[in-house]
Amino acid sequence: MKVEVESSASMRGRKMGTSVIVVGAGPAGLMLAGELRLAGAEVVLVDRLDGPTDESRGMGFTARTMEIFRQRGLLHRFGEVITPIAGHFGSLPLDFSPDNGIHASVSGVPQRFTEQVLRDWVASLGVTVAYGHEVTALTDHGDTVEAEIAGPNGTERLHAAYLVGCDGGRSTVRRLGGFDFPGQDATVELLLADISGPAISPRFTGERSPAGIVLAAPLGPDVSRIVIRLHGARPQHRTESVEFAEVAAAWKQLTGEDISGATAHWVSSFTDAARLVDSYRRGRILLAGDAAHIHLPAGGQGMNVSLQDSFNLGWKLGAVVTGRAPDTLLDTYHEERHQVGQALITNTLAQGMLFFGGSETQPLRDVMTRLIGFEEPNRFLIGQASGLDVRYDVGIGAHPGLGLRMPDLDVATGADPGTTTVSQLLGPGRGVLLDLADDATLRQTAAPWNDRVEVTTGAFRDLPSYEPFAGTDAVLLRPDGHVAWTSPGTDDGLETALNRWFGTPRT
Repeated sequence: MKVEVESSASMRGRKMGTSVIVVGAGPAGLMLAGELRLAGAEVVLVDRLDGPTDESRGMGFTARTMEIFRQRGLLHRFGEVITPIAGHFGSLPLDFSPDNGIHASVSGVPQRFTEQVLRDWVASLGVTVAYGHEVTALTDHGDTVEAEIAGPNGTERLHAAYLVGCDGGRSTVRRLGGFDFPGQDATVELLLADISGPAISPRFTGERSPAGIVLAAPLGPDVSRIVIRLHGARPQHRTESVEFAEVAAAWKQLTGEDISGATAHWVSSFTDAARLVDSYRRGRILLAGDAAHIHLPAGGQGMNVSLQDSFNLGWKLGAVVTGRAPDTLLDTYHEERHQVGQALITNTLAQGMLFFGGSETQPLRDVMTRLIGFEEPNRFLIGQASGLDVRYDVGIGAHPGLGLRMPDLDVATGADPGTTTVSQLLGPGRGVLLDLADDATLRQTAAPWNDRVEVTTGAFRDLPSYEPFAGTDAVLLRPDGHVAWTSPGTDDGLETALNRWFGTPRT
């Protein structure tokens, strides 16, 4: 069923069926649109901007995002990527090399290119971004949601089964949908510019002076990103764009270097405001990405958590609107991602305290530096930063992998050429049941769900003895790659897990 677009007068009293309106064509909106299409849902994707942004914004992605892109066959579209094994927490160095560097992030990829890759992907799935369309009113009718959208041809009215706001930190959907957005107002402001021309010495974790802090990192052969924090500067609640002259003056004040003659490719400002919606869902209206959480962009986590919101929601919402799962499945979206959002807010607030504090916080930085030098604290922080340690409540059980994302292990299937990987099995966006003990009874139990769960019989190849999945006979994976059930190791039976995550099978 297709989304209907008609004039306001002709749409009165009309109802809509299985479709979703996604508002916002940034990373979260594009990822969500793609996931919905993989699940068979009809999608209308609108954005108030006149076209794609050329701003660089985020400059890479975390290990979990890299994994997500690999699972959907997108990672190769980025070409050869750089994966440094060093990072920071509030300007304190982190070592990403434990566990063979699997937590390493990708650097040097501007957000505009990430969006282009996602835009090409959703276009191949039949989704076109309707630019220049802004949501002006929302009504949840209980069985449908109605949106008034102002566009080049005037105001139109769309009815759909659900609407998702992926429209950023100043979300119109959040405001019109009546979501509470508690949190902390901005206390500091930072200036940012991507420049070329003068040679800028890297200051990856920040250079401090009594007057403030500067950061600098190369973005390419002749482009650097600089970030400036002047101590005592208060947020200005700007209504106009930042001028590069202001950035250059602040840089000179803190470093003594004159960059006024540089070419500024992008100039902006940001703050440490931190807010999290009380609920990711209100009836038939949902939020994802920055529409649900804003925070200091410390460690580049914002875009990544936004993509992972959509990766969690897409398969669930797609299953609901196509009739394969009950509406209650959407409750798990808030349950799972709100706790991730809370951890994100806590994490970035802590980094802000370390980063922005003056001499009075130096003892805290000293203590944290020593703690990070030990394996467990370092491992905990890189697990948070990478997104690989997110665990969902999928049921009671003793298996150490339950609720975590499944590593991209090799699976020998016996078919020519005989080996596949977990990421390849997850590529179509369906559930996966790994039958690792050639269990005919297991396959028979799963058979009624064969329209939504792919059963693969095989064995892990070259699995280290310490790997948590050594000795596991079966693993049920959700479409987002998280482990929903294992045998042994889960108290509930397979049929219970299949019903919970994939709905009642068709008879």
